Amino acid sequence: MAALAGVSTATVSRALNGKSTVDPVLAGRVAWAVAQLGYTPNGLARGLRRRETAVLALIISDVENPFFTAIARGAEDTAQAAGFSVMLCNSDENVAKERRYVEVAAQERLAGVVLSPTTPDSDVGPLRTHRTPIVTVDRRLASADCDAVLVNSRESAAEAVRHLTGRGYRRIGCVAGPPGITTADARLAGYRDGLRAARREYSANLVHRCGFREAGGREAATRLLTAPDPPDALLVSGSPMTVGLLQVLAELGLRPGRDVGIVSFDEVPWATLITPSLTVVAQPAYAMGQRAARLLLDRIADGGARPATTTTLAAQLIVRGSSARSICPQ
Repeated sequence: MAALAGVSTATVSRALNGKSTVDPVLAGRVAWAVAQLGYTPNGLARGLRRRETAVLALIISDVENPFFTAIARGAEDTAQAAGFSVMLCNSDENVAKERRYVEVAAQERLAGVVLSPTTPDSDVGPLRTHRTPIVTVDRRLASADCDAVLVNSRESAAEAVRHLTGRGYRRIGCVAGPPGITTADARLAGYRDGLRAARREYSANLVHRCGFREAGGREAATRLLTAPDPPDALLVSGSPMTVGLLQVLAELGLRPGRDVGIVSFDEVPWATLITPSLTVVAQPAYAMGQRAARLLLDRIADGGARPATTTTLAAQLIVRGSSARSICPQ
């Protein structure tokens, strides 16, 4: 381009960046060369030279989980409106895979990272080294020196259990996520809170901890529902688990609500398409993604000098047929 315009490469650079020191005649030659070549500035390459890019990383555990899909959409919509792109990464609850994505985000000098950490001790050292802003979503890091956007998981789980006891279910079990994941631990704690509030005894035989995916739900449902004294209701920690649970119910000839009360975390499109429809703890996933991206963009804009904040959003219990057993004496 410099040769076509008859100017130096430095002049081309200054003209493309709108510097007022470029002679108008020379700037005109550069503009003509741009038109002739159909040149479009490579924003990513220019950003890398400045050690910054208009790209955010979103590192989540599983984009196939509708909850995380909605978070991703909220974050992307907010970032796009501000002129940023989003690089989506699945950690698959794998610490090593998460670490590789963290390293890539640091090496490529991405502008910031929204992270749903695999564990409270997830290693974000490379981001710290490069002073890359971080906002955690759904889960927090043990070091509370970055913004976090959370949901009141514990309180919501307790409310779900109180709802089931109020509907007449007596042996309420819990399909809980893996130990060490903050949301899984919080929901299990809320389950126990709800039992205490209803003056019910906690029994380890009514709890099964497993992966957040469909296979985990099948595993938990098979163990719990084929036990000698099975639960008559279940609180399920995530919608992919609930898919596996419903499959086992069908295989055993059990009907949600009538035979086994079900409350599942997360609203999903199919919740009202099954019979009976699914009672859910609906988390504001899209709003969580929006809020996390907005906080990150603010950190990028102001250099991150403010103290870290925690935003806790409220979930909503939506009662439908899967927990609709007629109320009986307690």
